[in-house]
Amino acid sequence: MSEQYSFSLTTFSHSGKLVQIEYALHAVSQGSTALAIKAKNGIVLATEKKLPPLIDDKSISKINLLTPHTGMVYAGMGPDSRVLLRSGRKKAEAYFRLYKDPIPVVGMVKELATIMQEFTQSGGVRPFGVSLLIAGYDEKGPQLYQVDPSGSYWAWKASAVGKDMVRAKTFLEKRYSDDMDLEDAIHTAILTLKDGFEGQMTEHNIELGIIGADRQFRVLTTAQVKDYLTVIG
Repeated sequence: MSEQYSFSLTTFSHSGKLVQIEYALHAVSQGSTALAIKAKNGIVLATEKKLPPLIDDKSISKINLLTPHTGMVYAGMGPDSRVLLRSGRKKAEAYFRLYKDPIPVVGMVKELATIMQEFTQSGGVRPFGVSLLIAGYDEKGPQLYQVDPSGSYWAWKASAVGKDMVRAKTFLEKRYSDDMDLEDAIHTAILTLKDGFEGQMTEHNIELGIIGADRQFRVLTTAQVKDYLTVIG
């Protein structure tokens, strides 16, 4: 019975599910692990970045700026994330031109969530095969959101997406505290990735992005990542 709904995006199955969204979530669960932690004075994004040895790792970035005060990391299909990244930047620019003010973090999240939701109820398209972790800092302080292929979004203190998200979330639940500062959050993020990491973790196979009270999101250089890895040991 369920097979007749498997390839129809806009038709609910008899159990009340849109099966294509479940397939999109499965694509997310096959992606590299990514996580985020909100500290009292900032947010850190972290992700695995394992590539074939002949690929230039400088040509691929999993953590990107949406606006100067907002960044995102994804798990799932890279090309889909690039479409959302480009759309988010266009929305931010349109907002700034209209209001002469940077788009609020939750405004950016809603814009991207709306785009993703529209792709769950239109013919001739498919859901985005990515989940996003969006980190930003505005007048309301540091904010962390997760957006899933259905267009659902929630605010989180810490979260993880990708193939190892269950173990990562369990690790974060044990380590997280509300009074954690940004430096502690960076160390915790690295330890969370390291806990389930296959092979040796180096500055070339993980990425870190941070935003602090200066409200400037930045992706750490390989030299900076190496320094953190040396401290952790």
